Amino acid sequence: MTIKTTPPKPAKRRSPGRPTTDSPDLRARLIEAALACFVRDGIAATSLRSIAKEAGVTPAMLNYYFGSKLALQDAVFAERLLPAVMTLREMVAGVGDDVHAMARQFVQGVLGLVDTFPWFPSLWVREVLCEGGALRELLLSRIGPELPQMLAGRFAQAQQNGQLNAALDPRLLVVSLIGLTLFPAASAPIWRQIFQADLGTEVLVRHALALLGHGMEPAHEN
Repeated sequence: MTIKTTPPKPAKRRSPGRPTTDSPDLRARLIEAALACFVRDGIAATSLRSIAKEAGVTPAMLNYYFGSKLALQDAVFAERLLPAVMTLREMVAGVGDDVHAMARQFVQGVLGLVDTFPWFPSLWVREVLCEGGALRELLLSRIGPELPQMLAGRFAQAQQNGQLNAALDPRLLVVSLIGLTLFPAASAPIWRQIFQADLGTEVLVRHALALLGHGMEPAHEN
């Protein structure tokens, strides 16, 4: 009796140029490695080689997934920084016309983001606020000044209605909100060392809301 055998199927060929890896979520890991390098060293000073070393891969792997440092930088912005900013905008916009509630929501929202994304303050200060920051133009072109202008507009309206301290400048009140949240969060290691205390987000929220609660109230005539 003759036994028929089925010849083995040829091995599936790998796509030309595709590096192999054991990690199923390598792309996300590469973005996280780039983010860590950007926060620690700054975008301008970070090379693809240093990102590859951080991620434990070869530079060829980065080239396969992103093609260039600029494309990787854009991915970090689009998939990490942008969602964080959009979340904050939605939280603040959903409060309504109560400017005191809006200010509270901004403070709690920003410092909540800091808890969720500890890298946010440092990256924002270094790459958005500072002159020559690599993400400033991306932030302005993709999000624009919508959130600060919306806040300033509502503050101005509340001021006209006698609900906000008349001595305040609505635009600078927005700047003050940022100064009471992102700056202390970004410089937390300095204050922690100077005061020998952990000035965490709960402390920052209480402090900022206490200042805002009194400073935003309309002045009462004697």
